[in-house]
Amino acid sequence: MKISYYGSKLNISKLNILFALLLISIVSSAQGPPKEDGTFRKPELVELNKLDSTIRLDIRYATSDNFLGRPVYKQARAFLQRPAALALARANQSLRKKGYGLIIHDGYRPWSVTKIFWDATPADKKEFVADPSQGSRHNRGCAVDLSMFDLKTGKTVEMPSAYDEMSERSHINYQGGSAEARRLRDLLRAAMQSEGFAVYEPEWWHYDYKDWKEYPILNLSFSEIETPAKAQKH
Repeated sequence: MKISYYGSKLNISKLNILFALLLISIVSSAQGPPKEDGTFRKPELVELNKLDSTIRLDIRYATSDNFLGRPVYKQARAFLQRPAALALARANQSLRKKGYGLIIHDGYRPWSVTKIFWDATPADKKEFVADPSQGSRHNRGCAVDLSMFDLKTGKTVEMPSAYDEMSERSHINYQGGSAEARRLRDLLRAAMQSEGFAVYEPEWWHYDYKDWKEYPILNLSFSEIETPAKAQKH
């Protein structure tokens, strides 16, 4: 879902919006992530589809098919810290036994992108984006946005709302929509919870890994992430 900027009332041109977002990006990069105290685990970001090739990627933020209406990633890739990545792969294999596979929309997210999202989101929709002054669990490599696809048809399954839809339909406990959509949403939740992930309640697609507090906020681009030649299989 794209955020409405009420352009007809404010008479803001599309060009001006794009310029403003570019300016936000530049300022975000200059500010940098918040300073943290404490001791953290050494980050080890693992590329998900290299760990488990049956995991499908649909990285919306590498395209214009997202709430901003423009790409913010230069590469369509998804990473998680190794323990979270291994847990996700196990959840995927569990779901495959039931006829479904995981489709990943986002994993690790640089802090600068979190700042862009926050600045571009209206005040009444802020619950759907992380506060950059606190950092995001995506920034720590311990959050994933995902859905499922049907192994027989290859099609993405129906859920009560679209991915990134900023409405009540996105809540994990929303009781509207079809019974089948709610069943699939709950099936995904059960598989993820069994592997140590907790859902972010306003968004059925967002899951946080249990150890997220143990990792630092990162601001690496995907191209800066060092990956081993061979990912350790689960």
